[in-house]
Amino acid sequence: MRILALTNLYPNPFQPQRATFNRHRLGILGELLPVRVIAPIAWTDEWKARRSGKPALPSGRRILFDGLTVEHPRYLFPPKFGRRWYGHFYLKSVKAAVQRAVEEFQPTLLFAPWAYPDGWAAVKLGRKAGIPVVIQCHGSDVLLLDKFPSRKRRTIEAVTAADGVVAVSKDIARNLVAMGVKPARIRVIYDGVDLSKFHPAPKSAARERVGLTVSDPVILFVGNLVPVKAADVLLATCGQLLRENFAFQLVVIGEGSLRPSLEAKASKLGIQDRVRFLGSVPHENLPSWFQAADLFVLPSHSEGVPTVLLEASACRTPWVASRVGGIPEIEHLGLSKLVTPNSPSELAGAIRDRLATPIPEEYEPHPRSVQTAVQELVEFFETCQATMTSPSC
Repeated sequence: MRILALTNLYPNPFQPQRATFNRHRLGILGELLPVRVIAPIAWTDEWKARRSGKPALPSGRRILFDGLTVEHPRYLFPPKFGRRWYGHFYLKSVKAAVQRAVEEFQPTLLFAPWAYPDGWAAVKLGRKAGIPVVIQCHGSDVLLLDKFPSRKRRTIEAVTAADGVVAVSKDIARNLVAMGVKPARIRVIYDGVDLSKFHPAPKSAARERVGLTVSDPVILFVGNLVPVKAADVLLATCGQLLRENFAFQLVVIGEGSLRPSLEAKASKLGIQDRVRFLGSVPHENLPSWFQAADLFVLPSHSEGVPTVLLEASACRTPWVASRVGGIPEIEHLGLSKLVTPNSPSELAGAIRDRLATPIPEEYEPHPRSVQTAVQELVEFFETCQATMTSPSC
């Protein structure tokens, strides 16, 4: 097999920390099979990066990254309107790059790890090239469609037309069936963790590595600062903890459109001295932060199976998360406690309870490796490639 991956969720010279989960998955896949990546860059992101002084991409917009040939076509679209046509803009933006890859690389399967616009465009281009298409659905690309009706129709078109669809949880698989995808075409493949990096380690040494000198319990949040991740709920919860004279230090890792408003909210709540907004952190530094934390918290409104919870579990770090999406399916993997989403009072109680519960000396995490997940992905690719014309895939 020769895999051509088409995804906007991939690092690029302007956004080196973008979607590191895809970077690692495709990197490991590239160790098993020939892989080429087409990762379009939104023109708005490129424009902002160039204005900040970052250099232009090389001629041809093609680079070698993690041993893989990656092409970065410019994704052109009208910002903030015409969203129902974004798939068409995406298709037009990547069409030439995909055609070049088909001629030069001769892929036997097109893989799109996001439903829309990536998966929708991949199905159109894959059909034209005569190669099977597999889409991977992660969560909000299929779980939040009622909030984004402009993309609902195209998403359904993509997943129902693909030769195979990977769901990262049983919850997503059920949603795909409800959207009309034939159950036989769906494969549930849970994500894994790079166990060479994410593993238990002494807390004192980890805190020294990341420069933490506080004696109070450290609560960690890692995620994009966007509405669905509900960092505002976590801040409200921390405000309640402070009013109850509960000592803590909150570390927020991640960037996003809500960062200014979240920083303002922390000040309004009077917790600005107890919250550190670190922005984006290189993925290779995240293990130390998980190992240094006393508790990881993810209060999301919607999720698939968050990689950060798998990483926390692998590091033996207890976690509290919303009871949404596929999170209950991985509850057994860590020292966890689930709560109702958007309930600061319940979240505060869970944080207090979890921090008051000692970690059993004999407890050892049993995380799933990313290598295992990728091997299952390869097996599904083989099935879909062999039965492209059959309704059984």
